[in-house]
Amino acid sequence: MDPDPSQLPTLDQCINQVATLLEAADLHYGHGAIDAQSEALWIASKQLDLSPTVALDHLEQVLSAEQLAQSLEITQTRIQTRKPLAYILGEAWLMGVPFYASEQSIVPRSWIAELIVDGSLEPWLPADGKALDLCTGNGSLAILLALACPDIHVSACDVSLPALAVAARNLDRHKLNTQIELFSGDLWDALPEPYDGNRFDLIICNPPYVNTHSMNALPAEYHAEPALALSGGDDGMDLIRRIIANAPDYLSERGAILIEIGNEYEYFKKAFPQIPAIWMEISAGDQQVLLIQAEDLH
Repeated sequence: MDPDPSQLPTLDQCINQVATLLEAADLHYGHGAIDAQSEALWIASKQLDLSPTVALDHLEQVLSAEQLAQSLEITQTRIQTRKPLAYILGEAWLMGVPFYASEQSIVPRSWIAELIVDGSLEPWLPADGKALDLCTGNGSLAILLALACPDIHVSACDVSLPALAVAARNLDRHKLNTQIELFSGDLWDALPEPYDGNRFDLIICNPPYVNTHSMNALPAEYHAEPALALSGGDDGMDLIRRIIANAPDYLSERGAILIEIGNEYEYFKKAFPQIPAIWMEISAGDQQVLLIQAEDLH
């Protein structure tokens, strides 16, 4: 016998049921969702094959018994494993754009995404310009940049071959294989030798920057991600020192490099007191992402 439709939950009811379970489980958020309600929306919307944003317009839609059961099963997996939801679903959303996600790379997230989408970086991206996503990981920032500026060429590199496999899958998903070129290697070693014709107008970089003390205190959700993509050494600046040291060789004369440093503002100021960084305004404030113009690196 078919279930009585009046007994089946709406999407809104399913979201609230899932959120209640998540809230009771003392989970940590920050991998594409800010709280239990956001993750519940993500879990339930997946059952209807809708993006979380679009699902908000379908809150009265009735779920099948199977869709409700699947939502609750995913919720229990999230609670029991403490893994980021993106790994469980195999998908993450960044600025409304879907990306394949797996434990081979960190979950797509970066404050830089806001600056790409709101047009803040366009002054450094001339028509037919060249951009580089250094430490690309899953490829999400390179893809957002290519989607926002279809007339530029984007290079993207990473030291992790498993992460680049995820990036390649995301390039296929968004049909950007001709606009974005992937390179494998340790930071600058991944790239061809710079000369006048191949330097970059803009380099974006969300590198590993978590200091050792903070790494040790991270919740289980972050320990599910590759440590290689998070750990930045004692003061979080190990890779950033290498990035800034060689950036001038790879930037065009009027180019700039944009670096995310998260909560390491004080460590950055201490490590680079001489650099006149431009601190970019994002939703989390103005101490997480900085821009350095090529002329200020020489």
